[in-house]
Amino acid sequence: MPINVVLVEPEIPQNTGNIARTCVLTGSKLHLVKPLGFSLSEKYLKRSGLDYWPYLDLKVYENIEEFLESTKGSKYYLATTKGKHFYHEVKYEDDSYILFGKESAGLPQWLREMYEDDCIRIPMNEVKAERSLNLSNSVAILVYEALKQLGFPNMY
Repeated sequence: MPINVVLVEPEIPQNTGNIARTCVLTGSKLHLVKPLGFSLSEKYLKRSGLDYWPYLDLKVYENIEEFLESTKGSKYYLATTKGKHFYHEVKYEDDSYILFGKESAGLPQWLREMYEDDCIRIPMNEVKAERSLNLSNSVAILVYEALKQLGFPNMY
């Protein structure tokens, strides 16, 4: 498995559905960390993921601590507007984890501080209010950069 996409407390079912579709088509595994802002059976989630759900490699965790314990020793990249490095400046490793925070608040500060050197960001123009790209767009950008660096394994 080349890349693992981790959504920490996602809130919007349509974003998660779109991300699930991206994961299926890139051979990436999707990890969801509760609490979720929706039910996994919600029609909006299924509609945005279309008929890709049966092909999705999905793992769900009760909380961030369970995720971190379960993946201890793995390489993490934390996507945040507060990242030190641009997403294309890091060297992605096979079977690494790219973590994304919830739409309204991003990743928790304590987690960003714990993995400060592994925080990455997508360059954007400054705006008056603190804003960022849509979560599903951000996932697609980072997943494809990681896969590009890995030589697009098992893709045609």
